[in-house]
Amino acid sequence: MRLPKSVRVNEVGPRDGLQNESKTVPSAVKITLIEQLADAGLKAIEAGSFVSPKWVPQMADTAEVLKGLKPRAGVSYQVLVPNMKGFEAAKAARVKEIAVFAAASETFSQRNINCGIEESLMRFLPVADAAKREGMRMRGYISCVIDCPYDGHIEPKAVAGVAEKLLKLGCYEISLGDTIGTGTPARIIKMIEAAAKKVPLRRLAIHCHDTYGQALANILAALECGVAVVDSSVAGLGGCPYAPGAAGNVASEDVIYMLDGLGIKTGVHLGRLAAAGRFICAELGREPASKCAKALASRAA
Repeated sequence: MRLPKSVRVNEVGPRDGLQNESKTVPSAVKITLIEQLADAGLKAIEAGSFVSPKWVPQMADTAEVLKGLKPRAGVSYQVLVPNMKGFEAAKAARVKEIAVFAAASETFSQRNINCGIEESLMRFLPVADAAKREGMRMRGYISCVIDCPYDGHIEPKAVAGVAEKLLKLGCYEISLGDTIGTGTPARIIKMIEAAAKKVPLRRLAIHCHDTYGQALANILAALECGVAVVDSSVAGLGGCPYAPGAAGNVASEDVIYMLDGLGIKTGVHLGRLAAAGRFICAELGREPASKCAKALASRAA
């Protein structure tokens, strides 16, 4: 297998995970969780988002959370921003890295943010310009890179087209999201090969959901393609809103266990990561979705 020697794990649990949980978590708990994740060695952590609290009430306290975090050398706390209002809030919070999000599906874009793909990208132009002026890094996300809950199959060339536009917009990295978790390794490979024709592999990340239990296999396929950045969520936080009751984000513990077994360096301590997962799940009143975390807990009992 042709695998990268090291992989950066981008932890999305405090944002993408918690915003899809039914229970709203207090700011102090979020701060503790993020600090624990940083203590475990994670260098890129989604800390929140500046979106309308009407639509995402779980993220209404993002400014407070950011204020409570200790600055750490080499650790990036990312926030999602949908527009200039969100950017101004991020700027006021002294954020150093923002993220913007698009979709490879026209219908999903309309349903999710009330505008088409092209219009969504145009909305990000002033955000990108402002971020550049302020010296902020900007990451891009693409939803529905395999299938859409409304449009069905998504052509790889459609994903590649959106990825190219995000790169030109100024994103240093584009995360390719299998939003509903229907991908299989062969389809992931085809999608990445198409995207890599428009965007350098070093600028691509993979973001898998585990709805059909394929997330680890899909991540491994992405690694074999040359992708060296993986998004994941501690304890598997966050369900799949388009498949009620199904698993959502792939669990960070499971990803780290696999990468450790492959001899790939991540800088993440599995035991500390699992402890962070147990901490937040105790607050949520449920068990971690991570199989690795469950196995470690069983072995320790």
